[in-house]
Amino acid sequence: MAYSSSLSDKEWEIFEPLLLEILPPKKKTRPPAWTKREIVDGILYQLKNGCNWQDLPKDLPPYSTVYWHYKQWRAAGVFEELMRVLHEQVREQVKKKPKWTTLMMIDSQAVKNTYNAGVDSKGFCFYKATNGIKQHLAVDTLGFPFFTHCPAANVSDDAGLIELLSANIDYFKSKPVNIPKITVLLDHGYHPDKLTEALVQIYPKIMKKIRFELSPKPSKAEQAAQGKSGFVPVAARSVIERSNAWMERCKILVKNFERTLSNAKAKTDLCFVRLMVRRLAAAS
Repeated sequence: MAYSSSLSDKEWEIFEPLLLEILPPKKKTRPPAWTKREIVDGILYQLKNGCNWQDLPKDLPPYSTVYWHYKQWRAAGVFEELMRVLHEQVREQVKKKPKWTTLMMIDSQAVKNTYNAGVDSKGFCFYKATNGIKQHLAVDTLGFPFFTHCPAANVSDDAGLIELLSANIDYFKSKPVNIPKITVLLDHGYHPDKLTEALVQIYPKIMKKIRFELSPKPSKAEQAAQGKSGFVPVAARSVIERSNAWMERCKILVKNFERTLSNAKAKTDLCFVRLMVRRLAAAS
């Protein structure tokens, strides 16, 4: 039975060669009882519906088989690599440079923990009054992420961003100097001076390749002059806010059900993998 979370034939044509190319080599054993497509459909069903692994429908592979593959692929970095490759393909599809951008938007949102969250994923964010984790995204103008990061909620936005960029510092090291600087657009919860000081210690030349910029924020006087009051959306920030909203399509991401932060990150990566495969298939 096909579920709304399952890959269509056209989507599988895009997904299968990428998966087979990225998967680590496997020892020769007896032929598997379940196909890769059925395993992937089981993983995506759990992602979208937020159920326990044990509650996967009986027409999908056994939950132990699906979870074993998920755990092996997560540990091998398969989901992160799939997100990177698909992101490049989506950018090529709209005639953008596949790897490099001139504008990167970064934001985080706090997500509440559930009862089964692990010790490492427990942290209280006083600003959002949330006991849980934070989901950091670094997206392009299409709203799809270059990088994701999931620390505990008590990690400040500045510290979380430093962790995110440090973990992906090779991306910035490999950026050619003849390409314009990447403008990293931040909201007013970040402190560019603090970020610059910390990142220069990790990679001294990084500020030759990026620059931080706070997104415009209309003052109360400017809002009054425009006849507006309360919350006023900023066009430059609406892209990443939409990306945050996209994650709510996956019930497993509405709250943090994961025992480890690596699991939380893997589920975030998978969400955007599913979205980008659908985007590529719809345009082909």
